[in-house]
Amino acid sequence: MTDRLQRLLEFLEEQKDDSFILFAIAKEYESMEEYEKAEERYMYLKSLDPKYVGLYYHLGQLQEELQKPEDAMATYNEGIAIAKEIKDHHALSELQGVKVNLELEL
Repeated sequence: MTDRLQRLLEFLEEQKDDSFILFAIAKEYESMEEYEKAEERYMYLKSLDPKYVGLYYHLGQLQEELQKPEDAMATYNEGIAIAKEIKDHHALSELQGVKVNLELEL
């Protein structure tokens, strides 16, 4: 376990279910190449805060890395719907872009 992950987990104890901290923990697991743990954290964050739109791009990319293209496509579609709902045009553009790239690969 990295020092950074340890600190993030400590922060999470102080601020239960904080979306930003949960996202950072998922990214830290991803950087440690603990992809299953990262995916679990992203999925937990999605269940807790489905409008945390930034997670959809990263979760989808991770699912592609894990050779789960159907899951990634579903994640991108969910993220696109959320981005439209909250009118986050930047996230919408990024999600549409990675979705098109995935469609070209399938």
